[in-house]
Parts: sequence; C-alpha cells; structure tokens
Amino acid sequence: MTDFSTVPDAPRSDIPDLLTALAADLLALDYTVDGVAELLGEEAHQALGRDQTVPAALVLHGRAEPLAAVVRLWLLAHSIPAEEVAAALPSLDIKTLTTMGIVEAVPGTDSTSKNMKTTAMVRAAIDLRPYGWPAAEEGGEDTNLWVASDLGAHQRPGVLRHDHVLGIGQASLTLAQGTIRRPVDRALDVGTGCGIQLFHLLHHAKTVVATDISVRALAFTRFNLLLNAPALGLGPADFEPSTANPRVSLRLGSLLEPVAGESFDLVVSNPPFVITPRHGGERSTEQFTYRDGGLAGDAIVESLVRELPSILAPGGTAQMLGNWEVTKDDAGAPGAWSARPRQWVGEGVQAWFIQREQVSPGSYAETWLQDASQGRDSDAYAAAYEDYMLDFASRNVAGVGFGYILLRRPEAAVLESRVQGVAGMDAAHGCKFSTDTRFEEILYPVEQPVGPHLAATLDREAWLDARESILDELLVVAGDVTEERHQRPGAEHPGVILLRQGAGLRRTNLLSTELAGFVSASDGDLTVGQLIGALAALLERPDDEFSESLYGEVCNLVRDGFLLPA
Repeated sequence: MTDFSTVPDAPRSDIPDLLTALAADLLALDYTVDGVAELLGEEAHQALGRDQTVPAALVLHGRAEPLAAVVRLWLLAHSIPAEEVAAALPSLDIKTLTTMGIVEAVPGTDSTSKNMKTTAMVRAAIDLRPYGWPAAEEGGEDTNLWVASDLGAHQRPGVLRHDHVLGIGQASLTLAQGTIRRPVDRALDVGTGCGIQLFHLLHHAKTVVATDISVRALAFTRFNLLLNAPALGLGPADFEPSTANPRVSLRLGSLLEPVAGESFDLVVSNPPFVITPRHGGERSTEQFTYRDGGLAGDAIVESLVRELPSILAPGGTAQMLGNWEVTKDDAGAPGAWSARPRQWVGEGVQAWFIQREQVSPGSYAETWLQDASQGRDSDAYAAAYEDYMLDFASRNVAGVGFGYILLRRPEAAVLESRVQGVAGMDAAHGCKFSTDTRFEEILYPVEQPVGPHLAATLDREAWLDARESILDELLVVAGDVTEERHQRPGAEHPGVILLRQGAGLRRTNLLSTELAGFVSASDGDLTVGQLIGALAALLERPDDEFSESLYGEVCNLVRDGFLLPA
C-alpha cells in the first residue's frame, strides 16, 4: 500500500518536520480565517470567497507586511519577490519550499540567485488557504487548519487539468454543514478530494477511512493531514500504512471498491455527481475526476444510493450530495422530481432526500462549463454546450435537481417491530417513521449548520417509534414556532392558518382547523388523547376517522419539531 507522500505534480509530505515548520510559520503570521479577514476587510474577504480576487489585490497593493505577501502568493496567485516569501516563512528557504512542491520559480527569474532582490520571483504551485470552524460548531476549541489544493481557474489561466484536485468549494461546505456530528467508531469519506470531510470526521470518529480514485487527491490529503496533525489530534503513527490499526487510512480506488466487505457507522460523500455528456471511446483521462463520475446521467448517484446501505453497520448513516434527473414525463406533477431517486432506495432502508435546487438543462450546462473554464474558446464552448443539450435530450430530461441525501440502516429490532399503517400510524396509535422514505423540497435558506437539526429529526422519529402510543404524552409548542392567520376582509374566520419554524429547516405547515386548535392548546397540561377527545366533541366529530387523521397529523408535527415532548 502506497503512502502517497511523493506523487508527481502534488505537494510532498515525506519529511514531516518540514510541514511542522511550515505550520509554525503560518500560525505565527496569523494566516488564519480571522487573520486574513482582518487584513482584507469585510468586502474584499467576502469577494475572495466568491473567487473574485480584484478587491483583495486593491487592498494589498503596496502592502509589504509578511501576511500580505503570503495572501498574495497563495490566495491571489501573484508572483512575489522571493525575498518577501523568505522573510514571511523564515523556517524554510525558497529551495525547500520549491522542493516541497508548494511554490515554483517564475519563468525567466532565478530563485537560487544570490541577487534575489532584483531577479528572483516565485509564485504558488498550489492553493494553500486557511480553513477552520469555531468551538461552538463542533465542540472543543476553535480549529485553525490550512488546506492545500490545485489552483483554481480564477488564479491560473486556462482550462483546469483533468485530474484537478478541488479545494474548499461550496458543495464541500454544504456537506460539512449538513453532516450529523456524533461520536462514532468507524467513519468513511468516499471521494475525499483534498480531505475537507475527513478533517471534520476526525473530531468525532475513532478511525476514518478516506478513498479517492485520484492518486493526486490522496497526495494532497496526506500533505494536509501532516500539515494539520496537531490540530487534528494526530500522532506520527496515526496515518502510516505500516501501522497495524491506523487512525486514518487513505485508499486508492473507485467508490466502494477499496472498502468491500467492511462496515461503517457513518459514511459521507461529496461524489463526482456532475452530469456530463459521455462519448464513445472516451478515456478516463478526458474526464474531470473531481466532478465527473464517468457514467451516463445520474448513474453515479444512483449506484451509491443503492450500494451504500450494504456497508452500513446497524443504525449506521450515510450522508451525501447528489444530482438527479427529472424527465419530461414526470415534470409538472407534484413531487415529480422524486420519481427517479425513489426507485433507487432498497428494501429496509430509511432514506431522506431534500431537494435544494432544480435547474433547466441549459442552466446546468452553463454552470459546469464555466466551472472548468471551458468558455475561453468560443468554438469549443459551443460544441460542449451542444453535447450537453443532446445528451439531456437523449434521456428526455426536463431538469436537474440537487440536494442532500441521507440513508440509514435501521437497527434490526426496529425493522422487526415496524407495523406499516396510514399516515405513519398503526392500529394501536403508534407513530412509525424509522424506515420511511421521505422526499422534501426546501428551496429557501435554512439554518446552518443544518446537521444538528437533521439529527434532531432522527431523534424525534426514534422517540415516536419507541412508543406504542403517544396518546398519554404531554406536548408543547417549540420555542421557534409562530402562527400566522390570513382571512379576507370582513370574514369571520381565517381562510389560511400557517405554522412556521424560525430555526432548523424553517418549514411552513398548512393547518386544518382541528390541527390549529390542537397546537393552540398544546401547553403541556393535557395529553394528546385528551386534546383529541376535546376537539372531537367541540367539532362534533366523534368518528374514528377524525381522531386517527388528527393523531397522524400530530405525529408529523412532532417529527418535524413543531411540537415537542413536554
């Protein structure tokens, strides 16, 4: 098994002491998220987050302090006098930085010249930027890291190399914010890239396996692990392949092949889910490995949804991002976007899909052509755009959805005890959600990080599932919930009653008259059964259909966090 420490065209990590020295210099500079934000100011820092470097360049023009030099070098990808870099990073000389593969000489200059003041210029060979999260987000202390990846299209002209190693993208942040952070024994990061998900997993998993099809990606990940070893709580033997039970294991291979026969408590994946046209005779080297799965349409996401449950331990969870196609045959019907992913979910698997966006084939093509800077050649752009449109037309695609996918393998006891009923309710008035497949469309902003709220939903489902009935339970309205009533002028009663969440997934629920009455009276004094009975008498609806329907709606409000156990 290779240790990925010396891979061509990737930063070297075969001399840990050099990375330790580099980390010390970067920390001394305050090359952190907060330090860079303070240096640039709010406007320029936010623009840099959108890959717009001009505002930062204007702020730093003429600035000679060491932190400014490092920001210009690795974030703006400017050519910098070698003496400025040497002064900012005193523990490592320019030759060493070049040998490590993190800077390179600017063509036409001599970085080894004795007369550095007038001739030697260097530039970034990679992107190396600060990353981290506050203590409140994942517990413990503030975490400051540095993440190495390939330079982006906004930093170095030209189409990206096909084995491009992506850095801190919006998708990776979305997955990190959506992952449930609870202590687990074994975790897996499928398609680790530069290692962002892996870094988060190390804070709550005893051991982590990270896989990727790209040897360069695993080289970047190993470099990042060593550079951030103290902050990640790693010792020298924690990620060495020669160790009997390493805390981190890096494995080369496609999707789940490197972990066949193993099981995990938590799996996360930001897979190469982008839908791109396939051509006959196409080689893998012609695909962008960071985003293209090499399969037609949304087949890469389908294969993961079908196969991930096989490597989950009982009670284990998999979380990923994905795209799915919406065909013209399904478009227009309520919930039409879920037609394809609904077919992917296997027997005995709990699945939860949340669609966050849906775009047209044309908008989708434009987004990903721009992503790889394929618009610089107008003829090639037009040809590639046509390929996208023909590819989508061949499968009758009307739109492409994007969102979260959560898969869970329920405990055996839950599967054995489950009784399928109407609206999540069985004949004994129990609410059973623990193996339900759920599809939601949430297109508006949600509270971030959203992972804790997804976890809370699973907890409430487990609370409901563990009870034969909640008729004897006391419920209260959650603190973030408000009610809205709308009626036409002069009307005696409201025509629309809405229940809104101010936190979490910020859902809005349309209430019937009886459900609105139940919520209004849920102050923890009367049980669910007593409230249903009182409403049945008040509305003169003594029939079982009324009581069972209202009970099912109450169960749904508990699951979604509008109502909570008193």
